[in-house]
Amino acid sequence: MKLNSHTLADFIEDVEVPTYDRSEVTAGIVHFGVGGFHRAHQAMYVDRLLQQGEASEWGICGVGVLPADRKMREVMEAQNCLYTLALKHSDGAWDTRVIGSIIEYLFAPDDPDAVIEKMAAESTKIVSLTITEGGYNFSATTGEFDTANPAIVADLEPGAILSTTFGLVVEALARRKDRGLKPFTIMSCDNIEGNGHIAESTFTTFARLKDPALAKWITAEGAFPNSMVDRITPVTTLEVVQELSARYALDDQWPVAGEPFTQWVLEDKFTLGRPAFEHVGVQVVDDVTPYELMKLRLLNASHQALCYFGYLSGYRLVHEVAQDPLFAEFLLAYMDDEATPTLQPVPGIDLGEYKKTLIERFSNPEIRDTVARLCAESSDRIPKWLLPVIRTNLDNGGPITLATAVVASWARYAEGADEQGQPIEIVDQLKDSLVPLALEQKDDPTAFIANRAVFGDLIDNERFVTEYTKALASLHEHGARATLEGLRD
Repeated sequence: MKLNSHTLADFIEDVEVPTYDRSEVTAGIVHFGVGGFHRAHQAMYVDRLLQQGEASEWGICGVGVLPADRKMREVMEAQNCLYTLALKHSDGAWDTRVIGSIIEYLFAPDDPDAVIEKMAAESTKIVSLTITEGGYNFSATTGEFDTANPAIVADLEPGAILSTTFGLVVEALARRKDRGLKPFTIMSCDNIEGNGHIAESTFTTFARLKDPALAKWITAEGAFPNSMVDRITPVTTLEVVQELSARYALDDQWPVAGEPFTQWVLEDKFTLGRPAFEHVGVQVVDDVTPYELMKLRLLNASHQALCYFGYLSGYRLVHEVAQDPLFAEFLLAYMDDEATPTLQPVPGIDLGEYKKTLIERFSNPEIRDTVARLCAESSDRIPKWLLPVIRTNLDNGGPITLATAVVASWARYAEGADEQGQPIEIVDQLKDSLVPLALEQKDDPTAFIANRAVFGDLIDNERFVTEYTKALASLHEHGARATLEGLRD
Protein backbone atom coordinates (compact mmCIF):
# COMPACT_ATOMS: atom_id res chain seq x y z
CA MET A 1 0.00 0.00 0.00
CA LYS A 2 1.47 3.33 -1.06
CA LEU A 3 2.07 5.84 1.72
CA ASN A 4 0.05 9.05 1.42
CA SER A 5 -2.61 11.01 3.29
CA HIS A 6 -5.44 8.86 1.93
CA THR A 7 -3.99 5.54 3.10
CA LEU A 8 -2.95 6.45 6.66
CA ALA A 9 -6.03 4.97 8.27
CA ASP A 10 -5.48 1.62 6.53
CA PHE A 11 -2.12 0.67 8.01
CA ILE A 12 -1.94 -2.22 10.43
CA GLU A 13 -1.68 -1.53 14.15
CA ASP A 14 2.06 -2.12 14.27
CA VAL A 15 2.67 1.22 12.55
CA GLU A 16 1.86 4.38 14.47
CA VAL A 17 0.41 7.19 12.39
CA PRO A 18 -0.38 10.85 13.08
CA THR A 19 -3.72 11.28 14.78
CA TYR A 20 -3.59 15.06 14.60
CA ASP A 21 -5.27 16.94 11.75
CA ARG A 22 -2.41 17.83 9.39
CA SER A 23 -4.68 20.26 7.52
CA GLU A 24 -4.68 22.42 10.64
CA VAL A 25 -0.86 22.57 10.83
CA THR A 26 0.90 25.63 9.43
CA ALA A 27 4.59 26.05 8.68
CA GLY A 28 6.48 28.10 11.24
CA ILE A 29 9.81 26.42 10.42
CA VAL A 30 11.58 26.37 7.06
CA HIS A 31 14.26 23.69 6.94
CA PHE A 32 17.19 23.40 4.53
CA GLY A 33 18.57 19.89 4.02
CA VAL A 34 15.74 17.37 4.34
CA GLY A 35 17.88 14.26 4.58
CA GLY A 36 17.77 11.21 6.79
CA PHE A 37 19.07 12.90 9.91
CA HIS A 38 16.59 15.79 9.88
CA ARG A 39 13.72 13.38 9.34
CA ALA A 40 14.91 11.08 12.15
CA HIS A 41 15.54 13.94 14.57
CA GLN A 42 14.13 17.48 14.41
CA ALA A 43 11.08 16.54 12.34
CA MET A 44 10.41 13.66 14.73
CA TYR A 45 10.47 16.01 17.75
CA VAL A 46 7.99 18.37 16.08
CA ASP A 47 5.82 15.36 15.22
CA ARG A 48 5.84 14.35 18.89
CA LEU A 49 4.61 17.80 19.87
CA LEU A 50 1.87 17.72 17.26
CA GLN A 51 0.80 14.30 18.49
CA GLN A 52 0.41 15.81 21.98
CA GLY A 53 -1.86 18.52 20.62
CA GLU A 54 0.82 21.22 20.65
CA ALA A 55 2.75 23.27 18.09
CA SER A 56 0.19 23.41 15.27
CA GLU A 57 1.85 26.66 14.11
CA TRP A 58 5.28 24.99 14.01
CA GLY A 59 4.95 22.64 11.07
CA ILE A 60 7.94 22.30 8.75
CA CYS A 61 8.40 23.42 5.16
CA GLY A 62 11.36 21.51 3.74
CA VAL A 63 13.69 23.06 1.17
CA GLY A 64 16.03 21.37 -1.29
CA VAL A 65 18.85 23.45 -2.78
CA LEU A 66 21.06 20.89 -4.51
CA PRO A 67 20.19 19.24 -7.85
CA ALA A 68 20.26 15.86 -6.07
CA ASP A 69 17.34 17.05 -3.90
CA ARG A 70 14.97 16.73 -6.86
CA LYS A 71 14.30 13.11 -5.94
CA MET A 72 13.28 14.12 -2.42
CA ARG A 73 10.86 16.66 -3.89
CA GLU A 74 9.31 13.95 -6.05
CA VAL A 75 8.93 11.57 -3.10
CA MET A 76 7.52 14.29 -0.85
CA GLU A 77 4.96 15.30 -3.48
CA ALA A 78 3.89 11.68 -4.08
CA GLN A 79 3.52 10.95 -0.35
CA ASN A 80 2.02 14.26 0.82
CA CYS A 81 5.30 14.84 2.70
CA LEU A 82 4.70 11.74 4.84
CA TYR A 83 7.47 9.21 5.49
CA THR A 84 8.19 6.31 7.81
CA LEU A 85 10.73 6.36 10.64
CA ALA A 86 11.85 2.90 11.77
CA LEU A 87 13.89 2.72 14.98
CA LYS A 88 15.86 -0.53 14.94
CA HIS A 89 16.73 -2.18 18.25
CA SER A 90 19.72 -4.48 18.61
CA ASP A 91 17.42 -7.47 19.27
CA GLY A 92 15.73 -7.06 15.89
CA ALA A 93 12.62 -5.24 17.13
CA TRP A 94 11.41 -2.16 15.25
CA ASP A 95 9.47 0.86 16.52
CA THR A 96 7.83 2.26 13.42
CA ARG A 97 5.92 5.51 12.96
CA VAL A 98 4.73 7.63 10.07
CA ILE A 99 5.93 11.21 10.62
CA GLY A 100 3.62 14.05 9.58
CA SER A 101 5.37 17.22 10.74
CA ILE A 102 6.73 18.16 7.30
CA ILE A 103 3.74 19.66 5.51
CA GLU A 104 5.35 21.25 2.46
CA TYR A 105 8.48 20.85 0.33
CA LEU A 106 10.02 23.42 -2.01
CA PHE A 107 12.78 22.78 -4.54
CA ALA A 108 14.80 25.96 -4.87
CA PRO A 109 16.31 25.33 -8.35
CA ASP A 110 12.80 25.30 -9.84
CA ASP A 111 11.49 28.38 -8.03
CA PRO A 112 13.97 30.23 -5.80
CA ASP A 113 11.56 33.11 -5.25
CA ALA A 114 8.97 30.78 -3.73
CA VAL A 115 11.57 29.69 -1.18
CA ILE A 116 12.54 33.28 -0.43
CA GLU A 117 8.93 34.38 -0.01
CA LYS A 118 8.21 31.43 2.27
CA MET A 119 10.97 32.60 4.61
CA ALA A 120 10.00 36.25 4.25
CA ALA A 121 6.41 35.48 5.31
CA GLU A 122 5.49 36.64 8.81
CA SER A 123 4.42 33.10 9.74
CA THR A 124 8.00 31.81 9.41
CA LYS A 125 9.79 32.17 12.74
CA ILE A 126 12.68 29.68 12.43
CA VAL A 127 14.92 28.70 9.53
CA SER A 128 16.77 25.53 10.47
CA LEU A 129 19.71 23.82 8.80
CA THR A 130 21.19 20.37 8.30
CA ILE A 131 23.44 21.24 5.38
CA THR A 132 26.45 19.14 6.59
CA GLU A 133 29.73 20.36 7.99
CA GLY A 134 30.88 21.44 4.53
CA GLY A 135 27.77 23.49 3.80
CA TYR A 136 28.87 26.50 5.83
CA ASN A 137 31.60 27.47 3.35
CA PHE A 138 34.29 28.25 5.92
CA SER A 139 37.83 27.09 6.61
CA ALA A 140 38.20 24.76 9.58
CA THR A 141 41.70 26.10 10.19
CA THR A 142 41.12 29.85 9.84
CA GLY A 143 37.36 30.08 10.40
CA GLU A 144 37.14 32.43 7.43
CA PHE A 145 34.18 32.44 5.04
CA ASP A 146 35.26 31.47 1.52
CA THR A 147 34.35 34.58 -0.43
CA ALA A 148 36.02 33.20 -3.56
CA ASN A 149 33.60 30.27 -3.87
CA PRO A 150 32.15 30.67 -7.40
CA ALA A 151 28.61 29.95 -6.20
CA ILE A 152 28.92 32.66 -3.54
CA VAL A 153 30.37 35.13 -6.05
CA ALA A 154 27.50 34.41 -8.43
CA ASP A 155 24.85 34.91 -5.74
CA LEU A 156 26.31 38.31 -4.86
CA GLU A 157 25.92 39.62 -8.41
CA PRO A 158 23.09 42.18 -8.77
CA GLY A 159 19.93 40.50 -10.06
CA ALA A 160 21.36 37.01 -9.66
CA ILE A 161 19.09 33.97 -9.71
CA LEU A 162 19.99 32.78 -6.25
CA SER A 163 21.22 29.21 -5.83
CA THR A 164 22.95 28.91 -2.44
CA THR A 165 21.51 28.61 1.02
CA PHE A 166 23.29 31.85 1.92
CA GLY A 167 21.84 33.75 -1.00
CA LEU A 168 18.29 32.53 -0.41
CA VAL A 169 18.27 33.05 3.36
CA VAL A 170 19.90 36.47 3.31
CA GLU A 171 17.57 37.73 0.57
CA ALA A 172 14.60 36.59 2.69
CA LEU A 173 16.02 38.51 5.65
CA ALA A 174 16.45 41.58 3.45
CA ARG A 175 12.79 41.42 2.46
CA ARG A 176 11.73 41.05 6.09
CA LYS A 177 13.80 44.09 7.02
CA ASP A 178 12.19 46.11 4.23
CA ARG A 179 8.73 44.99 5.37
CA GLY A 180 9.33 45.89 9.01
CA LEU A 181 9.37 42.30 10.24
CA LYS A 182 11.80 40.90 12.78
CA PRO A 183 14.37 38.40 11.53
CA PHE A 184 13.65 34.73 11.94
CA THR A 185 15.96 32.60 14.09
CA ILE A 186 18.59 30.66 12.15
CA MET A 187 18.97 27.32 13.93
CA SER A 188 21.86 25.08 12.89
CA CYS A 189 21.52 21.37 13.62
CA ASP A 190 24.85 20.31 12.10
CA ASN A 191 27.79 18.60 13.79
CA ILE A 192 30.05 21.60 14.14
CA GLU A 193 31.50 22.94 17.36
CA GLY A 194 29.69 26.21 18.05
CA ASN A 195 27.30 25.61 15.16
CA GLY A 196 25.24 28.67 16.07
CA HIS A 197 28.33 30.87 16.18
CA ILE A 198 29.49 29.46 12.83
CA ALA A 199 26.07 30.08 11.29
CA GLU A 200 26.06 33.65 12.58
CA SER A 201 29.57 34.29 11.27
CA THR A 202 28.96 32.84 7.81
CA PHE A 203 25.50 34.28 7.17
CA THR A 204 26.40 37.74 8.43
CA THR A 205 29.60 37.70 6.37
CA PHE A 206 27.56 36.97 3.25
CA ALA A 207 25.07 39.67 4.25
CA ARG A 208 27.90 42.17 4.77
CA LEU A 209 29.14 41.52 1.25
CA LYS A 210 25.61 42.12 -0.02
CA ASP A 211 24.61 45.06 2.18
CA PRO A 212 26.52 46.17 5.31
CA ALA A 213 23.39 47.73 6.81
CA LEU A 214 21.55 44.43 6.45
CA ALA A 215 24.36 42.59 8.20
CA LYS A 216 24.27 45.09 11.05
CA TRP A 217 20.51 44.57 11.43
CA ILE A 218 20.86 40.78 11.43
CA THR A 219 23.58 40.95 14.08
CA ALA A 220 21.56 43.29 16.27
CA GLU A 221 18.13 41.68 15.90
CA GLY A 222 18.74 38.06 14.91
CA ALA A 223 19.44 34.89 16.86
CA PHE A 224 21.64 31.88 16.12
CA PRO A 225 21.23 29.29 18.89
CA ASN A 226 23.88 26.63 19.37
CA SER A 227 22.73 23.02 19.51
CA MET A 228 24.01 19.49 19.97
CA VAL A 229 22.19 16.79 18.03
CA ASP A 230 22.62 13.02 18.20
CA ARG A 231 21.06 10.03 16.50
CA ILE A 232 22.93 7.57 14.30
CA THR A 233 21.06 7.60 11.00
CA PRO A 234 22.57 5.61 8.12
CA VAL A 235 21.79 6.26 4.50
CA THR A 236 18.51 4.59 3.54
CA THR A 237 19.19 1.44 1.54
CA LEU A 238 16.97 -0.62 -0.74
CA GLU A 239 17.08 -3.28 1.98
CA VAL A 240 15.30 -0.92 4.40
CA VAL A 241 12.61 -0.15 1.82
CA GLN A 242 12.08 -3.85 1.13
CA GLU A 243 12.01 -4.87 4.79
CA LEU A 244 9.50 -2.13 5.59
CA SER A 245 7.30 -3.48 2.83
CA ALA A 246 7.69 -7.08 4.04
CA ARG A 247 6.91 -6.24 7.67
CA TYR A 248 4.01 -3.84 7.17
CA ALA A 249 2.89 -4.06 3.52
CA LEU A 250 3.83 -0.39 3.38
CA ASP A 251 5.22 1.19 0.21
CA ASP A 252 7.37 4.15 1.26
CA GLN A 253 9.73 5.41 -1.45
CA TRP A 254 12.18 6.99 1.03
CA PRO A 255 11.80 5.85 4.65
CA VAL A 256 14.36 6.52 7.36
CA ALA A 257 15.91 3.92 9.66
CA GLY A 258 17.87 4.85 12.75
CA GLU A 259 18.87 3.82 16.23
CA PRO A 260 16.51 4.18 19.21
CA PHE A 261 18.85 6.60 21.02
CA THR A 262 18.26 10.31 20.45
CA GLN A 263 19.47 13.49 22.09
CA TRP A 264 19.06 17.18 21.38
CA VAL A 265 20.53 19.93 23.53
CA LEU A 266 19.40 23.38 22.41
CA GLU A 267 20.36 26.89 23.50
CA ASP A 268 17.29 28.91 24.48
CA LYS A 269 17.94 31.85 22.14
CA PHE A 270 15.14 32.69 19.67
CA THR A 271 13.82 35.93 18.18
CA LEU A 272 10.19 34.97 17.58
CA GLY A 273 9.55 32.13 19.98
CA ARG A 274 9.98 28.39 19.50
CA PRO A 275 8.12 25.11 19.93
CA ALA A 276 7.98 23.74 23.48
CA PHE A 277 10.69 21.21 22.66
CA GLU A 278 11.32 20.54 26.35
CA HIS A 279 7.90 18.82 26.45
CA VAL A 280 9.23 16.03 24.21
CA GLY A 281 12.64 15.36 25.73
CA VAL A 282 14.84 18.13 24.32
CA GLN A 283 17.30 19.62 26.83
CA VAL A 284 16.82 23.38 26.50
CA VAL A 285 19.78 25.04 28.22
CA ASP A 286 21.64 28.33 28.56
CA ASP A 287 24.98 26.89 27.42
CA VAL A 288 25.31 24.01 24.98
CA THR A 289 29.12 23.97 24.95
CA PRO A 290 29.79 21.15 27.48
CA TYR A 291 27.31 18.80 25.77
CA GLU A 292 28.57 19.75 22.33
CA LEU A 293 32.22 19.04 23.16
CA MET A 294 31.20 15.72 24.74
CA LYS A 295 29.38 14.58 21.63
CA LEU A 296 31.81 15.84 19.00
CA ARG A 297 34.96 14.59 20.75
CA LEU A 298 33.55 11.30 22.03
CA LEU A 299 30.95 10.12 19.52
CA ASN A 300 31.91 11.87 16.28
CA ALA A 301 35.67 11.62 16.75
CA SER A 302 35.28 7.96 17.77
CA HIS A 303 33.50 7.32 14.50
CA GLN A 304 36.63 8.60 12.77
CA ALA A 305 38.80 6.53 15.12
CA LEU A 306 37.11 3.31 14.04
CA CYS A 307 36.36 3.91 10.37
CA TYR A 308 39.78 4.14 8.66
CA PHE A 309 41.43 1.47 10.80
CA GLY A 310 38.29 -0.62 10.36
CA TYR A 311 38.15 -0.29 6.60
CA LEU A 312 41.85 -1.04 6.19
CA SER A 313 41.39 -4.11 8.40
CA GLY A 314 38.70 -5.43 6.06
CA TYR A 315 35.51 -4.41 7.87
CA ARG A 316 32.66 -2.82 5.91
CA LEU A 317 29.93 -2.47 8.56
CA VAL A 318 30.29 -0.35 11.68
CA HIS A 319 28.82 -2.87 14.11
CA GLU A 320 31.39 -5.45 13.03
CA VAL A 321 34.21 -3.06 13.90
CA ALA A 322 32.73 -2.09 17.27
CA GLN A 323 32.14 -5.72 18.23
CA ASP A 324 35.83 -6.51 17.71
CA PRO A 325 37.44 -6.35 21.21
CA LEU A 326 40.62 -4.79 19.82
CA PHE A 327 38.69 -1.87 18.34
CA ALA A 328 36.40 -1.46 21.37
CA GLU A 329 39.46 -1.29 23.60
CA PHE A 330 41.09 1.28 21.31
CA LEU A 331 37.98 3.47 21.22
CA LEU A 332 37.58 3.44 25.00
CA ALA A 333 41.26 4.22 25.48
CA TYR A 334 40.99 7.19 23.11
CA MET A 335 37.88 8.45 24.88
CA ASP A 336 39.23 7.95 28.41
CA ASP A 337 42.85 9.03 28.00
CA GLU A 338 42.79 11.71 25.32
CA ALA A 339 39.27 13.05 24.67
CA THR A 340 37.76 13.21 28.17
CA PRO A 341 40.52 15.42 29.66
CA THR A 342 39.68 18.07 27.02
CA LEU A 343 36.01 18.27 28.04
CA GLN A 344 34.21 20.63 30.40
CA PRO A 345 32.00 19.29 33.21
CA VAL A 346 28.74 18.12 31.62
CA PRO A 347 25.71 18.77 33.88
CA GLY A 348 23.50 15.73 34.36
CA ILE A 349 25.67 13.34 32.34
CA ASP A 350 27.57 10.31 33.67
CA LEU A 351 30.50 10.31 31.24
CA GLY A 352 31.51 6.75 32.09
CA GLU A 353 28.04 5.49 31.27
CA TYR A 354 27.86 7.70 28.17
CA LYS A 355 31.07 6.20 26.77
CA LYS A 356 29.91 2.66 27.51
CA THR A 357 26.62 3.42 25.75
CA LEU A 358 28.50 4.70 22.70
CA ILE A 359 30.21 1.35 22.21
CA GLU A 360 26.82 -0.38 22.57
CA ARG A 361 25.28 1.97 20.02
CA PHE A 362 28.09 1.43 17.53
CA SER A 363 27.67 -2.34 18.03
CA ASN A 364 23.95 -2.44 17.13
CA PRO A 365 23.82 -5.01 14.27
CA GLU A 366 20.40 -3.83 13.09
CA ILE A 367 21.57 -0.36 12.07
CA ARG A 368 23.98 -1.75 9.46
CA ASP A 369 25.75 1.57 9.15
CA THR A 370 28.59 1.38 6.65
CA VAL A 371 32.22 2.11 7.43
CA ALA A 372 32.48 3.90 4.09
CA ARG A 373 29.83 6.44 5.17
CA LEU A 374 31.94 7.37 8.18
CA CYS A 375 35.05 7.65 5.98
CA ALA A 376 33.40 10.17 3.65
CA GLU A 377 34.12 13.91 3.72
CA SER A 378 36.98 13.45 6.17
CA SER A 379 38.47 16.86 5.40
CA ASP A 380 35.32 18.40 6.90
CA ARG A 381 35.16 16.05 9.86
CA ILE A 382 38.68 15.44 11.14
CA PRO A 383 39.57 19.18 11.52
CA LYS A 384 36.35 19.89 13.42
CA TRP A 385 36.11 16.78 15.63
CA LEU A 386 39.54 15.24 16.17
CA LEU A 387 42.21 17.90 15.63
CA PRO A 388 40.83 20.06 18.49
CA VAL A 389 41.53 17.13 20.86
CA ILE A 390 45.13 16.94 19.62
CA ARG A 391 45.64 20.71 19.83
CA THR A 392 44.25 20.93 23.37
CA ASN A 393 46.45 18.08 24.58
CA LEU A 394 49.49 19.56 22.89
CA ASP A 395 48.82 22.84 24.70
CA ASN A 396 48.30 21.07 28.03
CA GLY A 397 51.04 18.45 27.74
CA GLY A 398 48.45 15.67 27.48
CA PRO A 399 48.71 12.43 25.47
CA ILE A 400 48.15 12.53 21.70
CA THR A 401 49.31 9.08 20.54
CA LEU A 402 45.91 7.55 19.82
CA ALA A 403 44.27 10.58 18.19
CA THR A 404 47.35 11.14 16.06
CA ALA A 405 47.26 7.50 14.96
CA VAL A 406 43.72 8.15 13.73
CA VAL A 407 45.02 11.01 11.58
CA ALA A 408 47.65 8.65 10.19
CA SER A 409 44.98 6.05 9.44
CA TRP A 410 43.07 8.68 7.44
CA ALA A 411 46.24 9.52 5.51
CA ARG A 412 46.81 5.81 4.76
CA TYR A 413 43.16 5.37 3.70
CA ALA A 414 43.46 8.42 1.42
CA GLU A 415 46.03 6.56 -0.67
CA GLY A 416 43.00 4.96 -2.31
CA ALA A 417 43.86 1.26 -1.94
CA ASP A 418 43.35 -1.15 0.95
CA GLU A 419 45.87 -3.62 2.33
CA GLN A 420 44.91 -6.19 -0.33
CA GLY A 421 45.48 -3.65 -3.08
CA GLN A 422 41.78 -3.22 -3.78
CA PRO A 423 40.73 0.32 -4.75
CA ILE A 424 39.04 2.56 -2.20
CA GLU A 425 36.53 5.11 -3.46
CA ILE A 426 37.56 8.35 -1.76
CA VAL A 427 34.54 10.59 -1.16
CA ASP A 428 35.78 14.03 -0.17
CA GLN A 429 35.40 17.53 -1.56
CA LEU A 430 39.20 17.91 -1.31
CA LYS A 431 39.89 14.55 -2.97
CA ASP A 432 41.81 16.07 -5.87
CA SER A 433 44.36 17.67 -3.56
CA LEU A 434 44.47 15.11 -0.73
CA VAL A 435 44.93 11.89 -2.70
CA PRO A 436 48.07 13.08 -4.54
CA LEU A 437 49.56 14.14 -1.19
CA ALA A 438 48.73 10.74 0.33
CA LEU A 439 50.42 9.01 -2.59
CA GLU A 440 53.62 10.98 -1.90
CA GLN A 441 53.92 9.96 1.73
CA LYS A 442 55.89 6.74 1.30
CA ASP A 443 58.74 8.94 0.07
CA ASP A 444 57.78 12.01 2.12
CA PRO A 445 56.02 10.89 5.35
CA THR A 446 54.83 14.42 6.20
CA ALA A 447 53.38 15.26 2.76
CA PHE A 448 49.76 14.77 3.87
CA ILE A 449 49.92 16.78 7.10
CA ALA A 450 51.90 19.56 5.39
CA ASN A 451 48.57 20.67 3.89
CA ARG A 452 48.05 23.77 6.04
CA ALA A 453 44.57 24.36 4.67
CA VAL A 454 43.49 21.23 6.56
CA PHE A 455 46.02 20.86 9.37
CA GLY A 456 47.08 24.44 10.06
CA ASP A 457 50.37 24.66 11.93
CA LEU A 458 50.40 21.09 13.27
CA ILE A 459 53.21 20.33 10.81
CA ASP A 460 55.38 22.69 12.89
CA ASN A 461 54.82 20.73 16.12
CA GLU A 462 57.63 18.23 16.61
CA ARG A 463 55.73 16.01 19.05
CA PHE A 464 52.77 15.66 16.69
CA VAL A 465 54.99 14.98 13.66
CA THR A 466 56.96 12.34 15.57
CA GLU A 467 53.82 10.49 16.69
CA TYR A 468 52.25 10.79 13.25
CA THR A 469 55.19 9.49 11.26
CA LYS A 470 55.64 6.60 13.69
CA ALA A 471 51.99 5.54 13.26
CA LEU A 472 52.08 6.00 9.49
CA ALA A 473 55.24 3.88 9.19
CA SER A 474 53.58 1.11 11.20
CA LEU A 475 50.50 1.24 8.95
CA HIS A 476 52.70 0.85 5.90
CA GLU A 477 54.99 -1.83 7.35
CA HIS A 478 52.66 -3.87 9.55
CA GLY A 479 49.08 -2.96 8.61
CA ALA A 480 46.13 -1.49 10.48
CA ARG A 481 45.39 -4.29 12.90
CA ALA A 482 49.01 -4.77 13.95
CA THR A 483 49.29 -1.00 14.43
CA LEU A 484 46.33 -1.03 16.80
CA GLU A 485 47.82 -3.94 18.68
CA GLY A 486 51.06 -1.99 19.02
CA LEU A 487 49.16 0.98 20.47
CA ARG A 488 48.00 -1.21 23.37
CA ASP A 489 51.58 -1.63 24.60
